[in-house]
Amino acid sequence: MTDDPVCLTLIVPRKLRDELFDNLAEQTDLVSGFTASEAAGHGAEVRLHTAAERVKGHADQALVRIILSRIDAGRLIDRLRISFAGTKLVYWILPVTEFGIID
Repeated sequence: MTDDPVCLTLIVPRKLRDELFDNLAEQTDLVSGFTASEAAGHGAEVRLHTAAERVKGHADQALVRIILSRIDAGRLIDRLRISFAGTKLVYWILPVTEFGIID
């Protein structure tokens, strides 16, 4: 693993959104901030938890993106595996070629 920046994307059912947000807020040694948005999950592996989701044909989810080092992303995933065991939390990691703030 390297210290190169990556974008860690997390997909969580809407009912776990606040729990995930609280968990990430506690990870101050790894997470300096994140961006979240609403998402609609589709596919054979997506669980439709409510009658409304079954009628709509998609799961209500939250999508979270975090920019951090590859090493910290691995550490965070390890912690999330413990805190969210059994929840089917989906994630992926992509390299970031450039990251900055226009001030």
